[in-house]
Amino acid sequence: MPSPLADRIRPNDLDEVVGQRHLLDKGMYLRRIIEGGKIPNMIFYGPSGVGKTTVARIIAENSGMKLHKLNGTSAGIADIKEVIADTGTLDGMNGVLLYLDEIQYLNKKQQQSLLEYIENGQITLIASTTENPYFYVYNAILSRSAVFEFKPVTAEDIIPACKRAFNILAEESGVAIRTEKGVCEHIARGCGGDVRKSVSVCELCFLGAENDGKTAIVTLEEAKSLTQRSNMHYDRDGDQHYDILSALQKSIRGSDENAALHYAARLIEAGDIISLSRRLLVIAAEDVGLAYPMAIPIVKSCVDSAMQLGLPEARIPLGNAVILLATAPKSNSAYLAINAALDDVRSKECGDFPRHLQNKHYDGEDARIKGQHYLYPHDYNNHYVTQQYLPDPIKDRVYYHFGENKTEQAALAYRNHILEEEQKRLKGNK
Repeated sequence: MPSPLADRIRPNDLDEVVGQRHLLDKGMYLRRIIEGGKIPNMIFYGPSGVGKTTVARIIAENSGMKLHKLNGTSAGIADIKEVIADTGTLDGMNGVLLYLDEIQYLNKKQQQSLLEYIENGQITLIASTTENPYFYVYNAILSRSAVFEFKPVTAEDIIPACKRAFNILAEESGVAIRTEKGVCEHIARGCGGDVRKSVSVCELCFLGAENDGKTAIVTLEEAKSLTQRSNMHYDRDGDQHYDILSALQKSIRGSDENAALHYAARLIEAGDIISLSRRLLVIAAEDVGLAYPMAIPIVKSCVDSAMQLGLPEARIPLGNAVILLATAPKSNSAYLAINAALDDVRSKECGDFPRHLQNKHYDGEDARIKGQHYLYPHDYNNHYVTQQYLPDPIKDRVYYHFGENKTEQAALAYRNHILEEEQKRLKGNK
């Protein structure tokens, strides 16, 4: 059974690799390391289909070392022991190179089992991952490895790969392939920077094309049909998921409703209205907050409507919520205030409640001060009276600072007014 086209046309040298010129151009750091011949432990990370496996394979095949390939999704301790067994043997006299794809799927114990051999140089590790290695790779391995980020490939870089794919398919099949204008360009754009996916779509286009045995015609319409959802780089459990949510929140925080709608649309198109709804609720409280307090119940209402409606109608109330939040005034004063209060609670000895705030209405014989002496604010003008509420060690702590927006400034003006009235009352009692 033939391997997929994407595997059959993998480049054999670094100059054939699509994209990653920041790593692989002449004079670039990774290129110099590879050409220097002494291969360190390396971790490649970035999206799927951008050349991590291809570059690792080229390095491995030209290293002169005994090569082992493992995939973190299926490898176990037994597989790792088999790699270790080759160290110190005649077969591994030039060293053992382990190419470990999807390292993030190995648990901590599995990764630790390699550590001793990586440290003494008996095993050279080249690992790849689609996730941020600083979160998913064991720190001791990370500290002994050079980390290189592989970036999404541009459509312009992928177009030649698509043309090459169709040429190879024509050679292998003996059938001339005629592509309508714009086919390669559309596939390159529609596959979101994923070279492997682009090549696979080329193969699908050929397999489904009108073919009389001599000529196959690949139409633009068929290419569009096969790539219509391929531009959705989205993994609900991976970094892409959190990157989109982060981009959404930062766009709303920056009052860019158009960018916010774009990232919301990505989540809606992926069918993930739950993550979108949760993040909108957070944004309403964290980034709009007290500048427009009604944003919180309004967004909650939009989210409830979206959940009841389901897709595709859910997009409408969610779109309303996104635009409302992006165009609303912003304040993070409440967010900062609660975080400051939590910092005190977690890191300081705050002391007990003031006696007059405790839920006590009697005194024991050992009580130093008899009587609760709580002042009931509703008995005073403006429903306010001066008394201590915070514990003694932090009695002067200020967590909340009024924001500069209209709503919070109005609250500040009212606060100043009642404080002035209270000062007058206290002076009058003297």
